[in-house]
Amino acid sequence: MSSVFHPSNDETINPSGNASIRDVMAAFTGRRNFMKGTLGAATLATLGGFGTSAHAYPVAPAPTGAIGFTGLPPNLAAGFIDAVRVPAGYTAKVMVSWGDAIGVAGPNALVGHDHSDPSPITAAVQNATFGQHNDGMHFFPFAGVGAGTVSNDRGLLVVNHEYVDPGLHANTASYGSATITKALVDAQVAAHGVSVVELRRMGGKWSVVRPSTFARRITGATPMTISGPAAGADALKTAADPTGMSVMGTLNNCAHGTTPWGTYLTCEENWNGYFGANGAFTQTPVERRYGVTAGGFGYRWHEADARFDLNAPGNRNEPNRFGWVVEIDPFNPRSTPVKRTALGRIKHESCDYAVAPDGTVCFYTGDDERNDYMYKFVCAGKFNKTNRAANRNLLDSGTLYVARFNADGTGTWLPLVFGVGPLTAENGFTSQADVLIRTRQAADRVGATMMDRPEWVAVHPTTREVYLTLTNNNRRGTSPASVNNPNGSSSAGGSRPPVDAANPRPDNRYGHIIRWTETGNSPAATSFDWDIFAECGDKMATAANLKGNINGDDLGAPDGLWFDKQGRLWIQTDQQGDGLGDWANIGGNAMFAADPSTRKITRFLTSPRNCEVTGVINTPDGKTMFVGIQHPGEDWAPGGYTKNSTWPDSGANGPTTQAVVTKPRSSVVVITKDDGGVIGT
Repeated sequence: MSSVFHPSNDETINPSGNASIRDVMAAFTGRRNFMKGTLGAATLATLGGFGTSAHAYPVAPAPTGAIGFTGLPPNLAAGFIDAVRVPAGYTAKVMVSWGDAIGVAGPNALVGHDHSDPSPITAAVQNATFGQHNDGMHFFPFAGVGAGTVSNDRGLLVVNHEYVDPGLHANTASYGSATITKALVDAQVAAHGVSVVELRRMGGKWSVVRPSTFARRITGATPMTISGPAAGADALKTAADPTGMSVMGTLNNCAHGTTPWGTYLTCEENWNGYFGANGAFTQTPVERRYGVTAGGFGYRWHEADARFDLNAPGNRNEPNRFGWVVEIDPFNPRSTPVKRTALGRIKHESCDYAVAPDGTVCFYTGDDERNDYMYKFVCAGKFNKTNRAANRNLLDSGTLYVARFNADGTGTWLPLVFGVGPLTAENGFTSQADVLIRTRQAADRVGATMMDRPEWVAVHPTTREVYLTLTNNNRRGTSPASVNNPNGSSSAGGSRPPVDAANPRPDNRYGHIIRWTETGNSPAATSFDWDIFAECGDKMATAANLKGNINGDDLGAPDGLWFDKQGRLWIQTDQQGDGLGDWANIGGNAMFAADPSTRKITRFLTSPRNCEVTGVINTPDGKTMFVGIQHPGEDWAPGGYTKNSTWPDSGANGPTTQAVVTKPRSSVVVITKDDGGVIGT
């Protein structure tokens, strides 16, 4: 699913000649051939692993809570249902929507603001209300009644807000011809970032606590600290911040992560699209490698706010201050968010962790662009389970790696360390800060494997297997990749790499899910064994490369990914949301549950028209689930903002704060099982 302001990341801006995941998959034999089969869990246990090579791939245990619901049919274009549907025995209700009060002082709602209302949506309103286009989220429970317990009835829901539809803020369907003002920019900046919302269940009903001392909006204008090896680097200094140690805000907050010490990680993805240039503009090699252009994505913020004007005096480094992972303490509303530069500067999609018994902890994060890379950061220090404060700066020191997937089902983590391998002054790198600020070019140089849009990462709660969604890539296999230039510019050839073992289809429009296990099951390992969990597709397609190999319900464009405590893998999709074209048999976007042992995939939720399903988390007991619905009704057609969808204010999933239908609104829904049981059973 994409719009002008929510790109599909279909531009190939990786000029390296590195092998792609498709090259690797094309040569892949044993494990890939096995995954095409239909062996059951009992057979897998007998074999002792996937495939028969010397690199045994361990089998995940069967989930303790089996998938017990009856799957839904797809939401097809004919008779499309503009609502969130869940299986029989479950109920889905709207929890919080764009513009709803979150419990802080200020205007309480966006009631009355629609495309025909001449009054603008202000920054003051957005700073007191739920942001637009929610994405990744996590539920942080309060302490329970007994010692060492946590509550299943009260907690903080921390939610990302990825982007905005500027026309909804400007109250015009013709944003391209609108007059851009600083106030309009400020309102859109305030709609980004993160919402911290206190939730409580009383009498079986969930609600937002208003007021709440914990409620908070963190936006594109919130003061933040820059930490880690790149803090203070010349490339991070601007006229507004000559120290390079602080920055205003976070933008394009797509997926997320958490830490074992209880903080929230918000990931900056398509941050490049907010910048533009007034006057003549010539890209530098770094700007070209990161997609920074004169026009951006069409937000036009640079016309009214010098901060986003690449030609403003002393401002050319402002884009370098985005593309990071930002750490937030949800239980301290006065804390300052911190951009952790040790994890590298890319288009971070998500960030999940694994912890070894000795306290070694690593974080996995993908760079969501066609033909970019998969990364791992291993902390230098150990996780302290008994002293939370001791973990405060664990994300500032360690080693950042990028993945190379080999055709034999093995892989290598390549260190991105200044002075190691080709990352030297002779090859154009000046320091570790430079390596991290130009992470993509460093990964180009060391020979990482180009991937088909690496998005969400999920680590199995008991086995530490790592799963990764590769959403799609239809720009592969038709021409040779260009030769790498150390400065990140293309020196020869085309931009479509051939297939490889880990990315096996030249027209991978439906995407796939890959998984791996670290050698010795250690988060600090520098090698791993990998396999393909599922190649997504349409069983009714005529072309063989579009059928996929899913055991169960077909899906395409896998995006969101999360494991519950019982070991069920939840998969969310981000495809064309109207069930047309390539999606005629798959239907609109949906959420599925998968059994890692059998690879059986079952559709659990279908969504409103033209939306994306993104963000999922349970309460600790697994009996309440929160799921995000982003940009319902988007891709506005002639006829107004409600032409494609009127959800949630249509009341399809319970009453909302709006008295009348004004516009579709991104929202979080709460799902419970009617018998009070665990979700998914």
